[in-house]
Amino acid sequence: MRTIKLSQYAKEQGVKYHAVWNWYKKGLISGVRTLPSGKLVIDLPDSNESIQKNENEIKVVLYARTSSSQNKKLLEEQLLRLESYATAKGYKIVRSVKEHGSGLNDTRQGLSSVLLRIEEFDKIIVEHRDRLTRFGFNWFQLFTNNKIEVINESKTDESEITDDLIAIIHCFAAKMYGLRRKKRKVIEVIKND
Repeated sequence: MRTIKLSQYAKEQGVKYHAVWNWYKKGLISGVRTLPSGKLVIDLPDSNESIQKNENEIKVVLYARTSSSQNKKLLEEQLLRLESYATAKGYKIVRSVKEHGSGLNDTRQGLSSVLLRIEEFDKIIVEHRDRLTRFGFNWFQLFTNNKIEVINESKTDESEITDDLIAIIHCFAAKMYGLRRKKRKVIEVIKND
């Protein structure tokens, strides 16, 4: 048995101290005790015990996405929630992927790199289904052998259909806007020549 401070535990888990403090407050960390000085420490099993445990560890990739690079703060918060969830479940985080792009875009480099290395880990963890893709989530589950774990599955069928309809409208609007912009650029190039 070895004893470490919460800050050391956070470093070993690859998360910020604040996340570990929140886990402690929620009772998600076992073996925490208070020293007479008032400091919190965690009693962890010896390295021999942890080696045996590591063989059964579930390796996960965290995938966070926002539609716009203007949502940088939201992306960081999303990743922090994913880290907290994975650590609380006892998963080993092998990679974290953050990217900006539409959920309708099928050429996202971050997601492609995860899917190409699907055999190297046990699960992909996302916060909501639409963080992975706007359409075809069940196809992703099928092709990855159910390796996708969604933290928040609280959608109803009606709200999911509504979200899908909005996503379709958004997709077509973006394409129309893009076509108009291309047309304006062509006209500008012709005028300048």
